[in-house]
Amino acid sequence: MTRKPNEPEGVNLKEHTMEFGQDLRSDFPTLARSVRGSRLSYLDNGATSQKPLQVIQVVRKFYEDQNSNIHRGVHFLSQEATSLYEEAREKIRKFINAGSFKEVIITSGTTESINLVADCLERSELRAGDEVLISHMEHHSNIVPWQMICERIGANLKVIPINEIGELKTEEFDQLFNERTKLVAVTHVSNSLGTINPVQRIIRLAKSVGAKVLLDGAQAVPHFSVDVKELDCDFYAFSAHKMFGPTGVGVLYGKKAILDKLPPYKGGGDMIESVSFEKTTYNQLPHKFEAGTPNICGVLGLGAAIDYINEIGYSTIEKMEKSVYDYAMSELKQIDQIRFVGRAEHKVGVISFLMGGSHPYDVGTILDQMGVAVRTGHHCTQPLMDRYNIPGTIRASLAFYNNQQDIDALVEGLKKSIKMLGI
Repeated sequence: MTRKPNEPEGVNLKEHTMEFGQDLRSDFPTLARSVRGSRLSYLDNGATSQKPLQVIQVVRKFYEDQNSNIHRGVHFLSQEATSLYEEAREKIRKFINAGSFKEVIITSGTTESINLVADCLERSELRAGDEVLISHMEHHSNIVPWQMICERIGANLKVIPINEIGELKTEEFDQLFNERTKLVAVTHVSNSLGTINPVQRIIRLAKSVGAKVLLDGAQAVPHFSVDVKELDCDFYAFSAHKMFGPTGVGVLYGKKAILDKLPPYKGGGDMIESVSFEKTTYNQLPHKFEAGTPNICGVLGLGAAIDYINEIGYSTIEKMEKSVYDYAMSELKQIDQIRFVGRAEHKVGVISFLMGGSHPYDVGTILDQMGVAVRTGHHCTQPLMDRYNIPGTIRASLAFYNNQQDIDALVEGLKKSIKMLGI
């Protein structure tokens, strides 16, 4: 969903129920819960999304009927599990339009995917005096690994600044690219602000100076289609649990020509071709980067989540999220005490805000008592909060299964917090 400030407000949810809204909501068991005596209004999708029955059933079936290790056994269960696992990898490949299954590395999540790239580049390419470029809105997982490397090898970490409404200062970041720039690591979508960054422009600039590009796509893939060929990025990282799949599973896409040249990330089983006490040779892609027994059921669950997204279609997902977002903004703007943080022209359904001078935790606690789940704090983006000179925000992050009732409950809770906190 990308909404411009001057666009029409879209579908009025008070007068119109989305085509699939209620039917899809019933796919998610957790959403049927009551919390503290109230209907659950789950607005913390940026932290993790809920899981549909279609995913839960695949995970359960694996442990009940198919449980075995993969890539090792000649017996039936091992062969079946291996086949299912590699079928899921192929679903992932098609989902992001990677050129080969060899470019799809299974990890434990976006954080490990970024650390994998950081570790391998440190040992193979980055040198003292090189520059790594990130942005001011990065998640800690796309800041700290690069800081650690720069400290160890004497490289320099450069930061693309942002403006007051939460967009990259394009007139300034052009000047940060030079012959010393070796890697650009930026988020595709900000987890705190919802900003969709101009990644294609960044990639073009990086290529003009011979730099590689890593995109943190954790907050992008739940909301819109990603085509790594079209983007022409070198690496793309995302997590299953943000996109209605299980926790503990992630993906690193990398161009085959680059992955072939990188050293392995971890040593262990399955990433080897042969081992002796004198020398070890390494397995082919993608297994070279997949040491040890993976989260097999989690990968199958990710495959089921991809099936689920494909069945709905991103055009429907974007339409539904935009309608809820428009309704939320129309209601929230009527509350005088709200200060919105992040008003980018192009963004997904993330609404970060403050309530007067109250602390986000206090407001979040009151909302929780009314069954409204939001995220409060710095959202693992402390440098971004420092940029705005605030301790954190209240963040309502939307998914396609959110509806008018969720927004009405949020607004009711905020009005109650105004009275209770004297805002």
